[in-house]
Amino acid sequence: MAPTVLLAEDDRAIRHALERALTLEGYAVTAVADGVEALAHAHRTPPDVLVLDVMMPGIDGLQVCRVLRAEGDRTPILMLTALVETADRIAGLDAGADDYVVKPFDVEEVFARLRALLRRTANGAAMDVREKPSASGRQIEAAGLRMDPQARRAWRGGRELELTRTEFELLELLVRNEGIVLDHSTIYDRIWGYDFGPGSKNLAVYVGYLRRKLDEPGAAPLIHTVRGVGYVLRED
Repeated sequence: MAPTVLLAEDDRAIRHALERALTLEGYAVTAVADGVEALAHAHRTPPDVLVLDVMMPGIDGLQVCRVLRAEGDRTPILMLTALVETADRIAGLDAGADDYVVKPFDVEEVFARLRALLRRTANGAAMDVREKPSASGRQIEAAGLRMDPQARRAWRGGRELELTRTEFELLELLVRNEGIVLDHSTIYDRIWGYDFGPGSKNLAVYVGYLRRKLDEPGAAPLIHTVRGVGYVLRED
């Protein structure tokens, strides 16, 4: 069956163009013009993935995202934004979005990001079928962090971390490779399934936001930047 996409975009030209492109790519698309319609459709017929414009009249994409996440809906969400400042992108991640694309965008980049989100969702579903929770659990630990991939929960010390899907997967990758410097290409391939190139700031934004959630006053940072190479998780 074709993956179902709920697209919410108030710009008619962009909405129609993206709807047509996604349909030609093999997706079953429902396109709406505002956040109210998006929430109504998401509640009535949950899609496989949502594509939400950030700036919409009335209920905007961020509010749609917050409502769905508050309801416990973990459907992957890709945000479309004309806002290029890091703080604006962080607002989308904070609302619970999994990824974002900055306008004007290349439709092939949208396709790549959707494929990555759907692939991660499928892999997660397959893991749920294969692995059953056990008394001993399947937790992993490193650098004072503890993660339960099965339950998708993470802690630093006794403090539980509130992480989005992408943040959790990025942290899990770093924890499993404690002390190993992971280059940008490796991280992009493992987390997004696509290397967006040296000009992309996507990874830096996620790392920055993850640091904000991990770091504690008076404690050494856990995620370190290796200039020109990538990132490493370690306790100094």
